[in-house]
Amino acid sequence: MKIYLPVVTALVLASGGALAAPAQPDLSEAAINAATFSDWRTRQDEAARDTQEDGKAAAAGAKETISADGEAQKQQPSEDNDAARAEDRSDTSSDQTDEAIRSDSEDADTPADPFLVRLQVLLDRAHASPGVIDGRAGGNTDKAIRAFEEMRGLKADGAVDEELWSALASDEAPVVRSYTLTQEDVDGRYVKDLPSDYGALAKLDWIGYRGPEEMLAERFHMDEDFLRELNPGADFSKAGTQILVTDPGAEPETKVARIVISKSRGELFAYDENDKVVIAAPATIGSGDTPSPSGTMKVNGSAQEPTYEYDPDKNFQQGKNKKELTLPPGPNGPVGIVWIDLAKPTYGIHGTPEPSEIGKTASHGCVRLTNWDARALSKLILPARTVVRFEK
Repeated sequence: MKIYLPVVTALVLASGGALAAPAQPDLSEAAINAATFSDWRTRQDEAARDTQEDGKAAAAGAKETISADGEAQKQQPSEDNDAARAEDRSDTSSDQTDEAIRSDSEDADTPADPFLVRLQVLLDRAHASPGVIDGRAGGNTDKAIRAFEEMRGLKADGAVDEELWSALASDEAPVVRSYTLTQEDVDGRYVKDLPSDYGALAKLDWIGYRGPEEMLAERFHMDEDFLRELNPGADFSKAGTQILVTDPGAEPETKVARIVISKSRGELFAYDENDKVVIAAPATIGSGDTPSPSGTMKVNGSAQEPTYEYDPDKNFQQGKNKKELTLPPGPNGPVGIVWIDLAKPTYGIHGTPEPSEIGKTASHGCVRLTNWDARALSKLILPARTVVRFEK
């Protein structure tokens, strides 16, 4: 009879005891600021060896269990065949459940790594934006690495290696620091319960952050959950609370002569008059139903904290809203805190209420950036002069 043995059980049997929980990464201020490529590489190698050893132990444990069960089956009387068949079905069901558990586990977030926190902050400071800083590997960080390599004339392979790290680590300033919440932080213009329906949003006078955590996460270019992860137990509702935040550095100041929006790369590149990249940022660019435009156009100008004009006849229908609506401004509005108007009517480059989703979802034809990347870009464009080109 074939036995399906859950992986964890096999490891326990093979080792003769309970499994030790994996060590959690040190996310202290000192550990993050001192993180190095060599330390990270060592951890990666150790994790690979552990995975290989665990796999061997699982296979050995499963083999021993199957062998023991086979001996037991030889001693079973023939009248127990029905029970054996029932056990077979139970084992198959167990296997399917275990597959689901392993699948869910593979999709679960891995712990943040101190080196990846430092890497992301240094990329952000170099104006190769990784999107939200969260200390985890991902597509937007890969884009930022490749963009940085291209900006510095390195081999653009997207790999985290000694060459990349040497270029980034020339910035030796701390990447995380302490910050003390002010009364202004605590008493901000927050909207705790935000509706998702446009009709309900149109009745508000401000589409603000839900609370200090969301505001602070965006101020420091962080994923909101990662901010909490760095500060377990912190009271964000109390002035005087000291927290740990990232330090993404100053915004770029060089004016932008042209912008290239690459649909295939899911990225925006802004160039100066000497054709050097000023900002590279992950972007959400259109969808199959509402694609972004093609070709070349100019930038008309930009608006900070814009209202949003919803017209289902021109763009898309949200929910059951079939009439035109004017949604108030605010960082959690559909276009975030900035609108960069393009010469092609109804199209623009703008912010977003969900920075962690940049590059992972579709837009309604416009180009979405994180609020902070959109704000930085808006200060550098030249109205009626900066050219925008959409590429495949």
